[in-house]
Amino acid sequence: MAQIGKGSAKRSQPSYFMSILGVSLVLFILGVLGWIVINANKLGNYFKENIEVRAYLRENVSPRDSTALVYYLSQKPYVKSYTYVTKEMARQRFLADGNNDWKNVLEANPLQASIDFTLKNQYVDSTTLADIKKDLEQNVSVSDVQYPTSLVNTLNKNVGKIILILLSIAVVLCIVVIVLIDNTIKLAMFSNRFLIKTMQMVGATRGFIARPMDSRAILNGLISGLIALAGMAALVFFAENQLPELKAMRDFKWLGLLAAGIIVLGILISLFSTHRSVVKYLRMKLDDLY
Repeated sequence: MAQIGKGSAKRSQPSYFMSILGVSLVLFILGVLGWIVINANKLGNYFKENIEVRAYLRENVSPRDSTALVYYLSQKPYVKSYTYVTKEMARQRFLADGNNDWKNVLEANPLQASIDFTLKNQYVDSTTLADIKKDLEQNVSVSDVQYPTSLVNTLNKNVGKIILILLSIAVVLCIVVIVLIDNTIKLAMFSNRFLIKTMQMVGATRGFIARPMDSRAILNGLISGLIALAGMAALVFFAENQLPELKAMRDFKWLGLLAAGIIVLGILISLFSTHRSVVKYLRMKLDDLY
């Protein structure tokens, strides 16, 4: 009995290896797609938080009123960053854009001072920006509020579509991953069918037979998840070396959740498929195993 068990275990080793390798590959693919979804969301937020809103000040606004307006904006929850732009700073920007100086034509600086600010990504939508514009224009120190309306609409529309498409692909791929892992585990367990049946015939209980195989399934799932994460880490570091801008979008919270999800998914599917295969072979007649 011991010799039969050892021989069957040795013959099952290549199947376990291929099982771990196959599960690692599909988990790696799922993890890469998850990383792309996270980066797509971060990239959309990055673009949103770089949209600039300009609140132009009226002529001859006192320093006290302009300071009060700056303080008012700084206390708003939607403001991410802000800059007070004087008339001279506005002129320097105008010239830096390649425009001609007007000093030979005009004596006074026609440009207005402004407070330029960016918003937190959750506030960048048409309705919220319209409310902000309406609120600021009621202030006596503000003459006008401007922001790129068409860019905001296009950005929100396209980012939403991209995230929806990627999430749909992720759901479909997750289903495919579950099916592939399940089939891979069943193939690995097929080589152990006679060992399972032999143990049952000599009086071993279902729990006694399934326990070591379930433990091995948990270990295999953990190893597969770790291999997939190692592959993902190598890919991420390579991508960030090629595109350093990706480092700015690194989100450790979501990456940690993704890593935990990959490992948990690998363990749960491996355990479920293994236990189901064991129960299946225990219920089959000996002649049906051939």
